[in-house]
Amino acid sequence: MISFQNVSKSFNTGFGKNLVLNDINLQVKPGQRLGILGVNGSGKSTMVRLLSGACKPSKGSVTRTMSVSWPLGLTGGFQTKLTGLDNVRFICRVYGLHPDNGIAFIEDFTELGKFLKEPVHTYSSGMRSKLAFAISFLVDFDCYLIDEALAVGDARFQKKCHHQLFERRKDAALVLVSHSNQLIRQYCDSAVLLKDKTIHHFNSLDEAIESYV
Repeated sequence: MISFQNVSKSFNTGFGKNLVLNDINLQVKPGQRLGILGVNGSGKSTMVRLLSGACKPSKGSVTRTMSVSWPLGLTGGFQTKLTGLDNVRFICRVYGLHPDNGIAFIEDFTELGKFLKEPVHTYSSGMRSKLAFAISFLVDFDCYLIDEALAVGDARFQKKCHHQLFERRKDAALVLVSHSNQLIRQYCDSAVLLKDKTIHHFNSLDEAIESYV
C-alpha cells in the first residue's frame, strides 16, 4: 500500500514559498488501478514524484509497503555518456538482475540493434523513449507509475508496452496521472481529482470523471 497522510508540498521561489499540494490524504492498495485526474499545472507531476519517493513532503507523511516504480518511460535518469547497454547493466546491478538476461530482453523489446552500443546522447527522442520504456519493464514492481504517457513509438511497440503492463503485470497496482478522462476510463477502476491543490475523492470512477468534465 501507498498511504498519504495530510501531505503538503511547497517549493521555495524568489517570491517565497509556492504551495503546490495541500493536505493530501490518499491510499493506493495492492492491485488497484487508480487514476489521478487534473488539468495541466494542477500538481500532477509533483504527486508522481511524491508517490515514487523522488521528493519528500513538506508536511505530513508518505508510507510505502509495496515496491513502486519510477515514472514509466522516464528518460531523465539516463547516463547519456554511456551506451544504451551500459545503462541497462547499471539498472541490472542496482536491482540485482542478471545483466545477460536484462540485455537480451532490451535487445528484443526495443529492436534498436547496433544503436544500443552507442552513447545515449546520440539517440533521437523516440529512441530514448523506447529504451526508457523497455528498462521500466526490466524490474517487477508492485505498483507502476504512469505520468501521462502509456506507450510510445509505432503500433508494434505500443502493443509490446500494453502486453507488459496490462497482461503480464495485470495483478500489479497502477497509478495513471493524466488530464485525459478517456485514458482514465479505459485503464483505471477508480479515480480521484486533483484540484485546488488537494485530492477530491468520489464513490465511483464515473463520478470522478463527471466531476472533472
